[in-house]
Amino acid sequence: MTTSPLPGTIRHDEIVPARAPWMHRVAAGETLRIVDLEGNQAVDFLMYAAADDAERYSAQDTIAAQRNLFLREGAVLLSNEGRPMMTITGTSVAYHDTIGGACSCESNTLRYGHHTKAQHSCVDNFLDANIRAGRGKRDMVSNINFFMNVPVEADGTLGIVDGISAPGLTVDLRAEMDVIVVVSNCPQVNNPCNGFNPTPVRMLVSG
Repeated sequence: MTTSPLPGTIRHDEIVPARAPWMHRVAAGETLRIVDLEGNQAVDFLMYAAADDAERYSAQDTIAAQRNLFLREGAVLLSNEGRPMMTITGTSVAYHDTIGGACSCESNTLRYGHHTKAQHSCVDNFLDANIRAGRGKRDMVSNINFFMNVPVEADGTLGIVDGISAPGLTVDLRAEMDVIVVVSNCPQVNNPCNGFNPTPVRMLVSG
């Protein structure tokens, strides 16, 4: 699969290690590309308006506006004030998840047993990044899971299954306002969302 060139000049290019957090400002008009370097890696994603972080990504508004649980090319990611924050301008996979949530010590314990409580989680990563900007647990909202596969059955049952990505596949997001993007390169090892082996991802910003 050939990935289209990014528009403009590359302004930021960083490898995010397996299991690590990442935070970066993306200005209006710039494009963020997330590259799944080795394949089958979930990327948990939050964003906040740079001007006022009380405005942040809203899964509810986004799902309601597009009338679909899954994010595809052309999907507009809305804030809790109903304003466009970013648009998915290109994706190498069919869709991305809005409802699987972020793993935490509590959810790991509930799903996989008490022995997993001390394992690193996406909630830990989000808190690690957000605290640098003065945000805490109350500032965390329902997140996007790029490259993660959470099918919804006819009876409403959810499951976390093997991801739908492969090495080198991408998703591109154009900022519609100045945003602060916060990512957890998911550390989960108890379900197949990362192929039981978390790997690095690459983040590029161009404009």
